[in-house]
Amino acid sequence: MSSEGGWGGRYLTVMVIPDGGEDRRTFRVSYGRLRLWGVAAGVVALGLILMAGSWWYLAARAARVGDLEEQIAAMTAERARIEQLAERLGEVEQRYEAVRSLFGSAPEAPSEVWLPATGSPSRTRSSAPGGTPSSWPLTEPGFVTQGLLDMEGVEHPGIDIAVPSDSYIRAAGGGSVAEAAEDSVYGRYIVLDHGDGYRSVYGHASQLLVEPGDAVRRGQVIALSGSSGRSTAPHLHFEILLDGEAVDPLTLLEQP
Repeated sequence: MSSEGGWGGRYLTVMVIPDGGEDRRTFRVSYGRLRLWGVAAGVVALGLILMAGSWWYLAARAARVGDLEEQIAAMTAERARIEQLAERLGEVEQRYEAVRSLFGSAPEAPSEVWLPATGSPSRTRSSAPGGTPSSWPLTEPGFVTQGLLDMEGVEHPGIDIAVPSDSYIRAAGGGSVAEAAEDSVYGRYIVLDHGDGYRSVYGHASQLLVEPGDAVRRGQVIALSGSSGRSTAPHLHFEILLDGEAVDPLTLLEQP
């Protein structure tokens, strides 16, 4: 390999001599052509690099599009789930309004309801007619949320009636006030003795309007409903006992 001539006419001569010295071949290339080939090779290499970079960019964009499609699908499914929840919420609200309508404006008190005397200097201590407790213990229907339960491991000796706070609680029958106190379970409560072994219990009151020893008449208002004691919402816990044993009140009461 050799070069000759000036800068403008320099050539690169490459001689190929096979073994044995026969058929020698000589290649002569100018430096200008070599530079052109070098530039062309650089352009081709740059083009390949750009093509590879473009391919990676397009591949990344395609992968991003796939991720976006998955996100759109997930958002669509979430939107459908939210619409279902909204529909269910509407149904629950309708049911709630139906239940709430039960606690709307209180009906007029029946003729058998006796309101406690106000401003009286003395309380009634004389006996009142007794008898089986059979009147509804509220001046409004309310909503029975729990019945009497008596099974292994579970005991609920009465019924729970949901009513707004400060609703009138009335005596289910005539008799005398055996207890009017407060404890951690029943909260403010009243026990009435109706005679013949019958007693009735009124729990979770917000205010008691009678005292132990008072005589009460059937239908007399004896307390206001509330959520005192072990309670999660305003309601009346009502029991009927016969000789100390719980009796299902719904078998004796005149339920409105």
